[in-house]
Amino acid sequence: MGRSGQHAVTAALAAAAAVAGVVLVSSTSFAAPPLTSGFGAPALGATALGASTTSGAAWGSSATEAAGSRSAMLAVLAMAAAGAALIVQNKGGGHGELGYHLALKLAKDKGLKVTMINDSAAKKSKPPFNSYADLEAAGVEVKWVALAEEGALASAMEGVGPCDYVFDNQNVCTKDVQKAVAAWSPKAYAYVSSGGMYKPVKAGPLLETGDVKEDNEQLSLEKSAADAGLAWSAFRPQYIYGPKTNKPEYLDWFLDRITRGAPILVPGDGSGFTTLTNAEDAASMLASVVGKEAEAKGQVFNCASDVLVSHIEVVDLCAKVAGKDAAEVRKTVVYYDPAALKGKELPKGGKFPFRETSFGVSADKAKSVLGWTPTHKLEEDMVWYVAEYKRLGKDQGDIERSWDEAVLATMK
Repeated sequence: MGRSGQHAVTAALAAAAAVAGVVLVSSTSFAAPPLTSGFGAPALGATALGASTTSGAAWGSSATEAAGSRSAMLAVLAMAAAGAALIVQNKGGGHGELGYHLALKLAKDKGLKVTMINDSAAKKSKPPFNSYADLEAAGVEVKWVALAEEGALASAMEGVGPCDYVFDNQNVCTKDVQKAVAAWSPKAYAYVSSGGMYKPVKAGPLLETGDVKEDNEQLSLEKSAADAGLAWSAFRPQYIYGPKTNKPEYLDWFLDRITRGAPILVPGDGSGFTTLTNAEDAASMLASVVGKEAEAKGQVFNCASDVLVSHIEVVDLCAKVAGKDAAEVRKTVVYYDPAALKGKELPKGGKFPFRETSFGVSADKAKSVLGWTPTHKLEEDMVWYVAEYKRLGKDQGDIERSWDEAVLATMK
């Protein structure tokens, strides 16, 4: 067991002992007992724990109390044995919901003790931040801090760690995080990068070995993780949708126009493709480094669905699930030439939500190296997505179409 694991077990023993009414003789000199059968009876005996009580009844005054105390000890020890994880989470945006889903997967599925440091610039009344009670219920400790303020990160990290796993989902103080956790020598440091750094290709999905923009900020932060001597890996997400999405524009853009019968502007002939990924699948890929530390070390992974979908297919799918005739909706599609718009001053409001060329990544590497498999399908998710869209009343009222109108004006 590594140093961080020993610290976690020591802290867990103290906590569990308090619940069980056990006094630890020495927590600082604790040597983890051999794990033969999931912390079996020999490892839990009073001798193995170095425990004593004033009454001589180590596990309480009754059989019921003893059973309850033993269960509490087992639960805390199991979490300690699995290890600890730190998530540093941004204020929102395209990756805004990843921390929420990742924290739940690490705590519930991986059995880790999870601490999340969240940028306090987040709008707490908006998803996913307004659902953080779910995290606390799962045992996740959430700390709010203004990551942009000098010294704020160091203050938030007091009493945290050492942690076995660090997941960095922000770009405000990434190098500071890398420097701070390097002293822990975590088993894995996973940086949430960006799939937007790739240069488009004429055919096929974008691969991790493809050309990237060398001046991309996220690329420089991937490199700094390696320079810090961390057991690093980088994950490049692309176009994430809910649940509890913090940036719903990707699918809402199509639904906004379809539900109102407004023209739908699509670049080229509509065959340009992309990837749309459920946030839970993206989070599960990040969590898959647990147990695959050696395989993940020094690797870059595209963090996306394993299905490419064309722009016109998104139109058809949204129309169908929204209860519209897809063939009739197709009649409202206006195809435009992105090249003809170059050099023109156009408003940003309501702009087409994806790259105007084929820009979809391949997730094959994560599937083969990490053994990751997505569990969500866009066509199935659209059912609940559209239901939620309508429940929130998004199909009513005016929408932002400044960009649409400007583009249409150039085509007259």
